[in-house]
Amino acid sequence: MIILLKLIIAHIITDFVAQPNKWVKDKKEKRYKSIYLYLHVMLTGAVTYFILGDPYQWQVPLFIAITHFIIDLWKLHKEDNLIYFLVDQIFHLIVLGIAWLYLSKGFEEVMPVFFEVLNNESTLSLIIAYLIIIWPAGYVIGKATVKWRIEIEALTPERDSLNEAGKWIGIFERLLVMTFVLTDQFSAIGFLIAAKSILRFGDKSSAIQRKQTEYVLVGTLMSFTFAIFLGIITRLIISYYKAYGL
Repeated sequence: MIILLKLIIAHIITDFVAQPNKWVKDKKEKRYKSIYLYLHVMLTGAVTYFILGDPYQWQVPLFIAITHFIIDLWKLHKEDNLIYFLVDQIFHLIVLGIAWLYLSKGFEEVMPVFFEVLNNESTLSLIIAYLIIIWPAGYVIGKATVKWRIEIEALTPERDSLNEAGKWIGIFERLLVMTFVLTDQFSAIGFLIAAKSILRFGDKSSAIQRKQTEYVLVGTLMSFTFAIFLGIITRLIISYYKAYGL
């Protein structure tokens, strides 16, 4: 594991700390013609080689540098947004994982454990629960509250909130609530409700504002109820598997 930690440290240093905005801007403008792209890649290999501290393992820093160049060059031809940034970082982490498995000779040891974890009922139950809480739960709540949303939109034809902000707020609050349930931190749910109440419930002097508040409250309660019940059910399933050694 120490090797993987070293590789991650080297990546953070080279991809974030030691990459000035000037380099990033020049790479976006000139792409493969940017001298800073090649400096960044060479720095990636050099820092990785130095942090690993093994003079005989030069192949791994070279492999990381070459793949880093390919991934960065691909990203420079894509739109500069959050999705491509996350995909870019996932690709880098996959490369680091491969390098770690090679250096630690983990292909024979780690991979069987990895597949054993994936074949574990408790792990699969957690994966299913989190997938449900992100997508199907949002779809169900959206359908359940659609009539009120249409009424609110008819009263306020001009958009007065960020595009899809409510959708992402719902996703993150359900993720947090279910995680709190799974980790037996029920008191934290109360703080989350209080925080959202302060941020979302403002002046209710007009009829439109009262309806908006009621709409938010209904959606919030549905979201929290869904996450709490799914979290409790998932805990019971995991406890059952552990109790019977499944």
